[in-house]
Amino acid sequence: MTTEEILAFINENLSDCKLTYNPIKPQDEIIVEGENIAIVCQFLKENKTTYFDSLSCLTGVDNGPTKKTMEVIYHLYSIPFGHKLTLKVILDRENPTLPSVTSVWRAADWHEREAYDLVGIRFENHPDLRRILSPDDWVGHPLQKDYEPEERYHGIKIKYEKD
Repeated sequence: MTTEEILAFINENLSDCKLTYNPIKPQDEIIVEGENIAIVCQFLKENKTTYFDSLSCLTGVDNGPTKKTMEVIYHLYSIPFGHKLTLKVILDRENPTLPSVTSVWRAADWHEREAYDLVGIRFENHPDLRRILSPDDWVGHPLQKDYEPEERYHGIKIKYEKD
Protein backbone atom coordinates (compact mmCIF):
# COMPACT_ATOMS: atom_id res chain seq x y z
CA MET A 1 0.00 0.00 0.00
CA THR A 2 1.18 3.51 -0.72
CA THR A 3 0.96 6.32 1.81
CA GLU A 4 -1.94 7.83 -0.16
CA GLU A 5 -3.81 4.51 -0.11
CA ILE A 6 -3.26 4.17 3.64
CA LEU A 7 -4.48 7.74 4.16
CA ALA A 8 -7.65 7.02 2.15
CA PHE A 9 -8.17 3.81 4.15
CA ILE A 10 -7.83 5.66 7.46
CA ASN A 11 -10.20 8.41 6.29
CA GLU A 12 -12.83 5.81 5.31
CA ASN A 13 -12.71 4.25 8.76
CA LEU A 14 -11.81 7.11 11.12
CA SER A 15 -13.72 10.07 9.71
CA ASP A 16 -13.43 12.04 12.98
CA CYS A 17 -9.63 12.23 12.73
CA LYS A 18 -8.17 15.11 10.75
CA LEU A 19 -5.22 13.91 8.64
CA THR A 20 -3.05 15.67 6.08
CA TYR A 21 -0.92 14.09 3.36
CA ASN A 22 2.58 15.49 2.93
CA PRO A 23 4.38 14.05 -0.14
CA ILE A 24 7.97 14.73 0.92
CA LYS A 25 10.98 12.65 0.03
CA PRO A 26 12.54 10.24 0.89
CA GLN A 27 9.26 9.00 2.42
CA ASP A 28 5.80 10.55 2.29
CA GLU A 29 4.16 11.28 5.61
CA ILE A 30 0.73 11.65 7.11
CA ILE A 31 0.29 14.52 9.55
CA VAL A 32 -2.01 13.61 12.44
CA GLU A 33 -3.58 15.95 15.01
CA GLY A 34 -1.96 15.28 18.40
CA GLU A 35 -5.12 14.24 20.22
CA ASN A 36 -5.78 11.56 17.55
CA ILE A 37 -2.37 9.89 17.38
CA ALA A 38 -3.15 6.97 19.71
CA ILE A 39 -6.48 6.29 17.95
CA VAL A 40 -4.84 6.30 14.51
CA CYS A 41 -1.95 4.11 15.69
CA GLN A 42 -4.29 1.61 17.36
CA PHE A 43 -6.35 1.40 14.15
CA LEU A 44 -3.24 0.91 11.98
CA LYS A 45 -1.97 -1.88 14.21
CA GLU A 46 -5.22 -3.77 14.76
CA ASN A 47 -6.66 -3.58 11.24
CA LYS A 48 -6.05 -6.72 9.15
CA THR A 49 -5.47 -4.65 6.01
CA THR A 50 -2.63 -2.54 7.41
CA TYR A 51 -1.30 -4.44 10.46
CA PHE A 52 1.53 -2.08 11.40
CA ASP A 53 2.88 -4.40 14.06
CA SER A 54 6.18 -2.57 14.58
CA LEU A 55 7.07 0.91 15.76
CA SER A 56 10.57 1.20 14.30
CA CYS A 57 11.34 4.64 15.67
CA LEU A 58 9.76 7.62 17.39
CA THR A 59 11.69 10.89 17.25
CA GLY A 60 11.13 14.25 18.95
CA VAL A 61 12.25 17.40 17.10
CA ASP A 62 12.40 20.99 18.34
CA ASN A 63 11.89 23.48 15.50
CA GLY A 64 13.09 26.31 17.72
CA PRO A 65 11.67 29.42 19.36
CA THR A 66 11.13 31.20 16.03
CA LYS A 67 8.84 28.51 14.58
CA LYS A 68 7.30 27.83 18.02
CA THR A 69 6.65 24.17 17.19
CA MET A 70 7.93 20.72 18.01
CA GLU A 71 7.30 17.50 16.12
CA VAL A 72 7.02 13.83 16.93
CA ILE A 73 7.73 11.52 14.00
CA TYR A 74 6.62 7.88 14.05
CA HIS A 75 8.14 5.32 11.67
CA LEU A 76 5.86 2.29 11.40
CA TYR A 77 6.45 -1.02 9.68
CA SER A 78 4.22 -3.97 8.85
CA ILE A 79 6.37 -7.08 8.98
CA PRO A 80 3.91 -9.39 7.18
CA PHE A 81 3.03 -6.88 4.42
CA GLY A 82 6.32 -4.99 4.16
CA HIS A 83 4.54 -1.62 4.36
CA LYS A 84 6.38 1.41 5.71
CA LEU A 85 4.61 4.52 6.99
CA THR A 86 5.66 7.81 8.53
CA LEU A 87 3.26 9.71 10.80
CA LYS A 88 4.00 13.19 12.11
CA VAL A 89 2.43 15.24 14.88
CA ILE A 90 3.13 18.97 15.05
CA LEU A 91 2.91 20.43 18.57
CA ASP A 92 2.87 23.89 20.12
CA ARG A 93 6.33 24.46 21.59
CA GLU A 94 4.88 26.08 24.72
CA ASN A 95 2.87 22.96 25.61
CA PRO A 96 4.32 19.95 23.77
CA THR A 97 1.95 17.25 25.04
CA LEU A 98 0.23 14.35 23.30
CA PRO A 99 -1.13 10.89 24.15
CA SER A 100 1.31 8.05 24.64
CA VAL A 101 1.25 5.10 22.22
CA THR A 102 2.80 2.65 24.71
CA SER A 103 -0.55 0.86 24.90
CA VAL A 104 -0.25 0.18 21.15
CA TRP A 105 3.45 -0.73 20.92
CA ARG A 106 5.46 -1.50 24.05
CA ALA A 107 8.58 -0.29 22.17
CA ALA A 108 7.23 3.26 22.45
CA ASP A 109 8.14 3.27 26.15
CA TRP A 110 11.82 4.12 25.76
CA HIS A 111 11.34 6.18 22.59
CA GLU A 112 8.87 8.46 24.37
CA ARG A 113 11.12 8.72 27.41
CA GLU A 114 13.99 9.80 25.18
CA ALA A 115 11.84 12.46 23.45
CA TYR A 116 10.77 13.69 26.89
CA ASP A 117 14.30 13.74 28.30
CA LEU A 118 16.09 15.36 25.37
CA VAL A 119 13.40 17.56 23.77
CA GLY A 120 10.84 18.08 26.55
CA ILE A 121 7.78 16.50 24.90
CA ARG A 122 5.30 15.10 27.43
CA PHE A 123 3.32 11.93 26.72
CA GLU A 124 0.03 11.64 28.60
CA ASN A 125 -0.69 8.26 30.21
CA HIS A 126 2.87 7.04 29.74
CA PRO A 127 3.49 4.31 32.36
CA ASP A 128 6.86 5.69 33.52
CA LEU A 129 7.67 9.09 31.98
CA ARG A 130 11.03 10.03 33.42
CA ARG A 131 14.47 10.82 32.08
CA ILE A 132 16.29 7.98 30.36
CA LEU A 133 19.67 9.44 29.32
CA SER A 134 20.14 12.43 31.64
CA PRO A 135 20.27 12.28 35.44
CA ASP A 136 16.93 12.85 37.19
CA ASP A 137 18.03 16.25 38.52
CA TRP A 138 19.33 17.55 35.16
CA VAL A 139 18.06 21.04 34.31
CA GLY A 140 16.47 21.52 30.88
CA HIS A 141 16.27 19.43 27.74
CA PRO A 142 19.58 19.22 25.83
CA LEU A 143 18.16 18.98 22.29
CA GLN A 144 15.98 22.08 22.51
CA LYS A 145 17.31 24.73 20.13
CA ASP A 146 17.65 27.35 22.88
CA TYR A 147 19.13 25.01 25.51
CA GLU A 148 21.89 26.52 27.61
CA PRO A 149 23.76 24.01 29.78
CA GLU A 150 24.63 24.81 33.35
CA GLU A 151 28.26 25.64 34.05
CA ARG A 152 28.59 22.82 36.57
CA TYR A 153 26.77 19.66 37.59
CA HIS A 154 27.45 18.50 41.17
CA GLY A 155 30.72 20.43 41.15
CA ILE A 156 31.90 19.04 37.81
CA LYS A 157 32.51 21.53 35.01
CA ILE A 158 30.29 20.51 32.10
CA LYS A 159 30.25 23.46 29.75
CA TYR A 160 32.87 22.90 27.06
CA GLU A 161 34.90 25.90 25.92
CA LYS A 162 37.51 25.92 23.18
CA ASP A 163 40.98 27.10 24.12
